[in-house]
Amino acid sequence: QVQLVESGGGLVQGEGSLRLSCTASGIAFRLYDIGWYRQATGKQRELVASISSGGSPSYVDSVKGRFTISRDNAKNTAYLQMNSLKPEDTAVYYCKAGFRSFVYWGPGTQVTVSS
Repeated sequence: QVQLVESGGGLVQGEGSLRLSCTASGIAFRLYDIGWYRQATGKQRELVASISSGGSPSYVDSVKGRFTISRDNAKNTAYLQMNSLKPEDTAVYYCKAGFRSFVYWGPGTQVTVSS
């Protein structure tokens, strides 16, 4: 059974930091590209950052220089380090694992940034 579980969300003041984790089970994690997405209330889900199976990161412009994506294949876990958080970063954050036609999502974790 495949399972992705996000953790590390919460309430933080503006300019604060959080580190999200996405832990997978039931898949060969090292083969999967990992994406972190977010969905704010009333908005579409958007890709925030991704990391390829080979470890190459990519970011949306709005988080460049503030967020860092990484992965630890030995722990089947991907991370999203979020610094200098802003109220507009408030959203439910989801991780997605993709390999060829196989795509799996986690249930999400809430991040709330107060001003």
